[in-house]
Amino acid sequence: MSQQNPEQNQQNGHKMISLQNIIEIVIKVGLVLLLILLCFMIIKPFVLIVVWGVIIGVMIHPFFVWVCNRMGNRVKLAATLTTFGLILILVVPGAFLTDSLVDGVQAVRQYLTSNETYIPPPSEDVKEWPVVGDYLYGSWSHASSNLSEFLDQYRPQLRSAGEWLISTAGKAGVGILQFVFSILISGFVLANSRSGSIFAKRLGNKLAGEQGSKLIHDAETTIRSVGKGIIGVSLIQSGLLAVGLFVAGIPGAALWALIGLFLGIIQIGTIPVIVPVVIYGFYTMSTTGAVILMIWMILISPLDNILKPIFLGRGAPVPMLVVFLGAIGGFISFGIIGLFLGAVLLSLGYQLLIIWLNNVQSEGSV
Repeated sequence: MSQQNPEQNQQNGHKMISLQNIIEIVIKVGLVLLLILLCFMIIKPFVLIVVWGVIIGVMIHPFFVWVCNRMGNRVKLAATLTTFGLILILVVPGAFLTDSLVDGVQAVRQYLTSNETYIPPPSEDVKEWPVVGDYLYGSWSHASSNLSEFLDQYRPQLRSAGEWLISTAGKAGVGILQFVFSILISGFVLANSRSGSIFAKRLGNKLAGEQGSKLIHDAETTIRSVGKGIIGVSLIQSGLLAVGLFVAGIPGAALWALIGLFLGIIQIGTIPVIVPVVIYGFYTMSTTGAVILMIWMILISPLDNILKPIFLGRGAPVPMLVVFLGAIGGFISFGIIGLFLGAVLLSLGYQLLIIWLNNVQSEGSV
């Protein structure tokens, strides 16, 4: 029989140990991945609410610090007051708008289906409008002379629009309830903001080295910039729009304001809402009232173009164009929450690119 020398035995022993280590590593990694998967499955129903809670907490943290200083640094009391104050400021008007939205949808439906519905004929000046003048004049005249036939012609489109409006009205109440839970979670985020900040910075340093803390800080700043520059400006503009509509007595005012908010968030603007409202005002209101309504709408229509560069660019760690493109691209890909995720991710990617380019330049100059 052939006998193995000591060196061969030692090599075989090393191979056995290496194979055993590989198996142990695979088992450990598999168990960790399984644990992560199970944790994600458990928290999956709450991910969106938790993410919104963190975003809200980051956005209102400066205000929370101000309240905390006025409360003698009583963190829990300040977090409680900030949370419930935010609920009163945002949710109560939101519930009122939701109720008004449902009433507005029903009123529009009853108006269109009633036999007493009357649409005044268009003015001859409508023909002179560029591009759409002739088409709009013909459709308007058709609706004025025979509304039932006009509605039958566009019944599939009207049915789809009506179903969308009813679905939106129904989901608005659920959205408000989810938003309440997100605000409550933001209260816990604020109450534990110090430990949360330490954890986030440690995680950033673990993932990105010395630049980790800076990237975490820049992510916070980007969230606040998007919150003020897009969400905040859209809320201000749609709020002023709602005030004008309610004061003027426009039917479905809450519905129009909600559409204006949505159009403002996706960066289309409120012009598609303002134009038909002003036209309706001139046909149903007194001349003085219609002129006042038009002036009010003219004043608020460019408001987003004035406020957005101020709020969106203030304090942003990257160029405003990067934040803007990230917010819009994120919205297209992920919905409302993508406004923040897209802006943060694109900003972090931009900064990592700049860090890499600076490192390459430093190495080339050595």
